[in-house]
Amino acid sequence: MAALGGPRRNEMLQALGLGPAEEVIYTALLSGPAASPEALARRTGLAEAESLSILHDLTERGLVAVATGTESAAPDPAGREDSVQLTRYRLTPPSVALAPLLVERRNALHQAETAFSLLTEQYRSSTAATAGGVVEVVVGVEQVAHRFHQLQTGAQRELLVFLVGTPTAVPRENADASERSALDRGIDFRVVAAKSYLDSHDVVRDVREAVMAGLELRMADSLPLKMVVSDRERAMVPLDTADSGGEPSAVVVHRSGLLTALVHLFEREWSHARPMYTTTTGVREEPAVDKEPTKEEIEVLALMLTGTSDRRAASRLGLSIRTVERRIRRLMDLAGAESRLQLGWHAARAGWL
Repeated sequence: MAALGGPRRNEMLQALGLGPAEEVIYTALLSGPAASPEALARRTGLAEAESLSILHDLTERGLVAVATGTESAAPDPAGREDSVQLTRYRLTPPSVALAPLLVERRNALHQAETAFSLLTEQYRSSTAATAGGVVEVVVGVEQVAHRFHQLQTGAQRELLVFLVGTPTAVPRENADASERSALDRGIDFRVVAAKSYLDSHDVVRDVREAVMAGLELRMADSLPLKMVVSDRERAMVPLDTADSGGEPSAVVVHRSGLLTALVHLFEREWSHARPMYTTTTGVREEPAVDKEPTKEEIEVLALMLTGTSDRRAASRLGLSIRTVERRIRRLMDLAGAESRLQLGWHAARAGWL
């Protein structure tokens, strides 16, 4: 469940439409003012014919240009200069050459988002008058797992989850991958886990990594059902497997009064559940005696009281904005405050600063 990093350098240009071999040649040209296909083949390990073909293609696309006769070639790793008789190539300034590719990708994404919105609205309109427009039944391990991942990877703002019992359709390691993806995107991810769910050492270890990556976790003695709610637009709840011949099955609930009730159920359980915090080996419930803020929380509180925004506080303290928000929320829980103004008043009265 550990957070993943950003794109690696050798994948950045692929996001703009260059193939892997094209990116190798393009990156190699960054190391010198100009180079021949022969020199680039030596540097990259590609065949000279392949290097020449790629250079021709990049030239046609305006990313590379033929070097003028007065330009000197950069030496290859062996220290030899390119022969002046060989045609040499140089990069077109990236700020000029790559800008159209970026615009093209942005336009394609905008078109995809527009199509997504139109198709979603059309589907809702065509099914609004039927039960299928509100509740969809999914049967079978593969289908249940597929819809579960759709809900998690498709979330844009928020995920609300109840964790109960042993996973059936979605193995723990597969759920971890979806959770990492959501946390990497900065999704507001809140989880209430039943106490029995956290009994497994392996589960606790994985959950600890997710909490450290920004997931907010609370524990309840028991929960009525498993559930995942995505953006308060749709939810998934397992059905009794006895009704489907032993196969895992679930219902996907779309926007409706039923979905609103499921969200209210989550918020009620969340408000009564006990916050969990990381230890060196797992997670723990806050002991009853641990009612004083930590040094790290006081640092966040001090910046908050000076009017510093959460984002700026995160930057100054070298934290993620989710960690800053989580520490402020815990301070509010300790103070019994419903607003940051009340938190400031309680902090002054309690002598926290």
